[in-house]
Amino acid sequence: MIQINGTIRLGRTIDAATQKAIVEMVRASRAEDGCLDYSFARDIADPDTLILFERWRDRAALDAHGASAHMATFQEVMAANPPASRDIRVYETDEGQPLG
Repeated sequence: MIQINGTIRLGRTIDAATQKAIVEMVRASRAEDGCLDYSFARDIADPDTLILFERWRDRAALDAHGASAHMATFQEVMAANPPASRDIRVYETDEGQPLG
């Protein structure tokens, strides 16, 4: 399984166009073959920071996601409104186990 975790510091309040692009990206990504989980969330302590969490069945599914039309559209929106910083990392992992 491939897992992606990260933060995107926008450095500004999320405007309506960016939020719309994020919602469309999440919905389209969740519908992709091999997507196990795909989420953006706001940091409660810093609402201008987004938390990204993705899980993919395998590298092939992640590669297909990276080549998708909705990813290209999302990257255009982000390029027009670049974040102040981002730290996104990819991990190869197992399925994990329930905590507790």
